[in-house]
Amino acid sequence: MSEHQQHVGRRDPRISDEAIERGRRAHELDRAHVFHSWSAQRDLNPMTILDAEGSWVWDGEGRPMVDFSGQLVFTNVGHRHPKIVAAIREQAETLATVAPQHVNDARSEAARLITERLPESINHVFFTNAGAEANEHAVRMARLHTGRHKVLSAYLSYHGATRLTANLTGSLRRVGSDSASDGVVHFQPAYTYRSAFGSESDEQEAERALAHLRDVIELEGPSTVAAVILEAVPGTAGIFLPPPGYMAGVKELCREHGILLIIDEVMVGFGRVGEWFGHQLTGVTPDIVTFAKGVNSGYVPLGGVAMSDDVYESFATTPYPGGLTYSGHPLACAAAVAAITAMEEEGMVAHAKRIGEEVIGPRLAEIAAAHPSVGDVRGAGAFWAVELVKDRQTRERLAPLGQVAPVMGRMMAEAKDRGLLLFMAENRFHLCPPLNISDEDLRFGLDVLDQVLALADEEVAAG
Repeated sequence: MSEHQQHVGRRDPRISDEAIERGRRAHELDRAHVFHSWSAQRDLNPMTILDAEGSWVWDGEGRPMVDFSGQLVFTNVGHRHPKIVAAIREQAETLATVAPQHVNDARSEAARLITERLPESINHVFFTNAGAEANEHAVRMARLHTGRHKVLSAYLSYHGATRLTANLTGSLRRVGSDSASDGVVHFQPAYTYRSAFGSESDEQEAERALAHLRDVIELEGPSTVAAVILEAVPGTAGIFLPPPGYMAGVKELCREHGILLIIDEVMVGFGRVGEWFGHQLTGVTPDIVTFAKGVNSGYVPLGGVAMSDDVYESFATTPYPGGLTYSGHPLACAAAVAAITAMEEEGMVAHAKRIGEEVIGPRLAEIAAAHPSVGDVRGAGAFWAVELVKDRQTRERLAPLGQVAPVMGRMMAEAKDRGLLLFMAENRFHLCPPLNISDEDLRFGLDVLDQVLALADEEVAAG
C-alpha cells in the first residue's frame, strides 16, 4: 500500500485546517462568480482540488484520489513534476513574457524538441495557446496552401469549441454551436465496435470506411477539398484506434487528390498511447500535426501547428495572415522543454507502452469478462476506454447517444469515495493516468474500477 492509499476515504493529515478552509471559501466564490464550460450552471457542484502531486489529487475535504482522468487528458507527466516547476520558476525570473515577433530561447528549444520527434519532412512549428487554436490555424494554412476551401472531418470526433472547430467536431457536442457554414463536410469514421458499415472485422471496417471516404471525396469534388482532418486516436468520442490499414488508405486518398492530411494529436501527442505521437502507431506521415495538452502536461497553456516543408514554403515569401499575442509564450515553452526532456530522461513513453501492454490491457480484459455491463475495452499505452452497455449482444448503450445514465454519476461518486478519480464520457469511462504512474497505484485504481462496476451490473440485471 502506497503512502497515499492508506488515507483513502478520509482526510489526509498532510492537508491542513487552513487549506480546508481556503478550499471551502474558494468553492463559495466559484459558485458566486465562475461560469463553467459544458455545464448547466445553477445546480452545478464542482469538486474542489486542494493539492496534487504525481498521480494523486486531494479534494476539498483533504481526501486523496489516484487521478485516472488526466484532468482533461493533459497531465502526462503527473502533477507538480519538480523539473517542470523549476523550469517555470527559472524562466519567470529571467524572461517572464515577450512579444512573439522576438526570439526567445525557450520557444526555439521547444520547437527543436518537438520537430525532432516528428517525421523528417516536418521542421517548423507555429505555437498557439491551445488545441482548438491549433486546429483553426491548421485549416487556415491548408486552405491557403491548396487554394481550396472544403475540409472533411469525421463524425464522432472532437477538434475544439470555437466556431470553426465546433463545425469540425463530429460528436453531438457540436450541435448547440454548429452553424454548418464553414466549409466542413463530415464522413463516417472507421470504428469497428460500432461500425456504420456493418463490418464484422477490422479488415472489413478499414476497407468499407475507405470506400465511403472515397465516395465522399468524389461527390464533394476533389478539387474543392483542402484537407482531411482526423484525430490520431479519437479521444472524447470513445478512444477507438483506427483499424490496421485505414490511416494509410486515407493518406493515399489524400495524395491521389492533392489533399492535405491534418492529424489532430491534441489529446494523444507526447506519449499518451505509448509512442511520442499517435500517428506513429500507423506509420503514416501527415502534412500537418496539431498538438497541445501533453506537450507540457498542461502546466501552462500551449498548443501548436507543426507543418511539412511543403506547407511551410507557401509562406516562405508570402506572409501568413494570422498570429497570436502569446504565440510561443516563454513560460509555456520553458514548461514544454522541461516536460519533453523529463519524459525522455525518465523513459515515460516506453513506460506508458509497457503499462498498456502488461498492466492495463490484461486487467481490463479480466474486468470485462467479470462484468456483464462492460461491452468493450480498448486502447493503448495510458489511454483506454471501458464502454458500458445494456446488452453485450446488441451493444445497446447504457444511455442513448449523447446522454449519460444516472448510474454513471453514482459510479463516479463511489469511485471517489474509494480513492479513484475517473473521466466519464457518455456511457464510457476513459482511463488516462499519468504516463509515469507506478504499477502499484495503477493496479489500485483498476481494482476500484472493478468494484464500482457492480453498480452498472445491477442496472443491467434490473433491465
